[in-house]
Amino acid sequence: MADVLLSLTLPNDVAQHVEDLLLSRPDLVRGFTASVAEGHGSVVQLVEPGELVAGHSPRTQIRTVGPEENMRAVLELIKSELPRANVFFWLVPVIEMGRV
Repeated sequence: MADVLLSLTLPNDVAQHVEDLLLSRPDLVRGFTASVAEGHGSVVQLVEPGELVAGHSPRTQIRTVGPEENMRAVLELIKSELPRANVFFWLVPVIEMGRV
């Protein structure tokens, strides 16, 4: 099965829980990268005064690559363990991967 890139964008207060889930399943996730991100747009709820002033909400973005079957299992794991986590995701095919 071909590899896909799973990208997750989530509220910062949920990030550690998702990272712990990923780390608990080395059979599904070989590794991942977490980065600071900012949520913008009409679908992002701005709640804190600082968010309202800045016009964006702090987010964490997590990316991992693996077989599509594994990445879909990761999504199901997140949905079952954190059903209201407000995680936005997308899957894209990986054309090539390696180290230089």
